[in-house]
Amino acid sequence: MLSGATPSPAPRSFRDTLGPVTFGLARRLNLFDAAMIVVAGIVGVGIFNNPRGVAARVETPFLIIAVWLAGGLIALAGAFVFAELARSVPRAGGQYAYFREAFGPLPGFLYGWSLLFIVQSGATGAVAISCGDYAVRLLGLGHEWAARIAVALLAVLVGFHALGIKPGSVLINILTVVKMLAIAALVVGGFALVDRPGLTPGPVLPPGLGGLGLLSAFFAGLVPAMFAYGGWQNSCFVVEEVREPERNLPRAIIAGVVLVIVIYLGANLAYLHVLGATKLSASQVPAADFAEAIAGPAGAAVVSALTVLSAFGFLNLALMTAPRVYFAMARDGLFFATAAKVSPRTRAPVVAVVVQGALAAAFTISHTYDALVDFAVFADWVFFSLAAVALLVFRRRRRRPVSLLATAGAVLFIVAGLGIVAGLFVAQPLTALIGSAVLAAGVPAYFLWRRFGGRR
Repeated sequence: MLSGATPSPAPRSFRDTLGPVTFGLARRLNLFDAAMIVVAGIVGVGIFNNPRGVAARVETPFLIIAVWLAGGLIALAGAFVFAELARSVPRAGGQYAYFREAFGPLPGFLYGWSLLFIVQSGATGAVAISCGDYAVRLLGLGHEWAARIAVALLAVLVGFHALGIKPGSVLINILTVVKMLAIAALVVGGFALVDRPGLTPGPVLPPGLGGLGLLSAFFAGLVPAMFAYGGWQNSCFVVEEVREPERNLPRAIIAGVVLVIVIYLGANLAYLHVLGATKLSASQVPAADFAEAIAGPAGAAVVSALTVLSAFGFLNLALMTAPRVYFAMARDGLFFATAAKVSPRTRAPVVAVVVQGALAAAFTISHTYDALVDFAVFADWVFFSLAAVALLVFRRRRRRPVSLLATAGAVLFIVAGLGIVAGLFVAQPLTALIGSAVLAAGVPAYFLWRRFGGRR
């Protein structure tokens, strides 16, 4: 070799290519910021709306709490899985980056495809719809204003997130602390101010329900519960903007999920204490009915305002985090190259933010809350299960010891994901089939993109 020079070895993985490079993004988030992103990504409108869906599907107080507890344990398993993934691949895009490195570009592309056309756009649309519905109720406007308010909020947030990640993070911190304190106050008020028999001992199982029917009902109940618990993965999307991510992000994910489990179990115990299982399952606005039972119409108005605040917080988070996935895809040549460009002043991927906001607005106009929840949960859990498989692939490929906790979490996550997806094929076959068709459409889209989209 000339002059004794030694050629640089070819990188073995995406992580090897990172080094100190941030690809135009700036590390401006600390541990507290990351933890609040985790909590904000989970606590949206699910805890205000979805307890009715769980109660309607499993019926008894025992099973209702069992579903929420099981959902919390699954979410905690997911927290450990994603904490390990964040250490293994500290790269923007979260699951997209994990799948691309573990399985190749096609699975990574399919995740981004599903995020854009089902998961994030669907979840954001569902939350925007709920935000609009509660806003018109609070303001005394006609129902036709709900979609207009929702779309207007999305448009405002698109402009806001063009200003960079730190302003959005500060807003998330404020909104998340306020809504956690408000939910805690409602829970304490429910037990302190109302003497109701909702939690008195009763039948453990609904009459005539057992065997496979019980199992099917339990997994069906997990669908709305897991929609409410989902969202811890949002913090992984912004890993390249977190300081010391290999240390801070895993801590933020686990701490945030534990905090949410405590909040959700407390809230559901309070709902059952005040409303009882039957009234809870029949309520269209369980949180508002709960607050009205505590404090009358003023209480219902407070919860409506809290729900709007919480929904707005989730929308703020969604427009901040998911665009980083499209940014990462574009950087790898799997999406429009302009989506990989960041503003030189704000360091924000502005085009990717606009794409996410526009599609979420389209979902808001054309779909209903319950339908969007089922679509989002179906696709989300297909890829959650795959994320656990990716973790096991990384452990084996890199010959690192597999901790018992990480292995158990991955196995539980895979089993839970398969059960939830299979349960949707039984309970909501049309939703599952349409979701499968959208995912399948991503395969020819990938090959068409590779052929005609060009490589940067």
